[in-house]
Amino acid sequence: MDVRQLECFLAIVEHNGFGRAAHALHIAQPSLSQTIAGLERELGVQLFHRIGRGVVLSNAGTELIEPASQVLRDMRTARATMDSLKGVQRGRVELVTISSAGIEPLGTLTRLFTQCHPGVTVAADAAFTPEEVVQKVKQGSCELGLVGAQEDVQAPGVDVLPLEAQDFVLVGAADTDFPSGNPIQRSALVGARLIVSPPGSLMRQIVDEVLASGTDLEIVAEVAHRTSILPLVMQGIGVAVLPSAWAPMARRLGALVARIAPPTQLHISLLSRQAPLTPAAQAFLAVARSYRPGSYIDAEQLS
Repeated sequence: MDVRQLECFLAIVEHNGFGRAAHALHIAQPSLSQTIAGLERELGVQLFHRIGRGVVLSNAGTELIEPASQVLRDMRTARATMDSLKGVQRGRVELVTISSAGIEPLGTLTRLFTQCHPGVTVAADAAFTPEEVVQKVKQGSCELGLVGAQEDVQAPGVDVLPLEAQDFVLVGAADTDFPSGNPIQRSALVGARLIVSPPGSLMRQIVDEVLASGTDLEIVAEVAHRTSILPLVMQGIGVAVLPSAWAPMARRLGALVARIAPPTQLHISLLSRQAPLTPAAQAFLAVARSYRPGSYIDAEQLS
């Protein structure tokens, strides 16, 4: 078993088939099939079930994903470490983030990091849930992960660095029927038209709790891509509950922003794999350890 075989295996998993994987790897599909057949013979197990023109991972294939990802990650770490010893000032930080943390603190962390390491690229993958971030870091597809949850994440197999806690705020366009008060009591949302994310997020949980309390409000839009929520708010479609990291951007667009009472916070943490990190990832982690959160919703800035 060699690194090239594992690269081919993971490419098929990522691209959900031999044809697309072969195209991504710039090799002929018969060559890819031969490579996987050789890996299966060597391991003595079938990694994929061939169904028509498609493939489905076998149980053995599913079990191979994480160790294969770790092997490739460790190889990249070894190469990057050797490059750093030769004085190479290039590299790539690979992290995954949920949307709210992808606004802040990712923006500030990236600015601070690139000021110190201008030759290093920060590559941010996207995830929708904390569990997805944890899984990507554990599997080694990303070295670092920014996650937001109701409390600091505790996950075996990853290290957790708490960064900040963001209050949730209500955001609406200036010409929207915006509830009065600051903070706004949840009961004051009666009659409000809400733009929400699908069930499962903390900001959707707040809206569901308001509904469960008997407050009569209307969900006018449910948006899977949370980065689309603020643009819809600015179209005047409705108001939205968002983490306070969105408040500076919302105010620059002319939106109204107010705290929600009783308060709920989104706890942001940086996750890192426990295996050796590349020098670039170590440097990013060092910047994160020195990060000092500011206030996104200073009193004088609130509507």
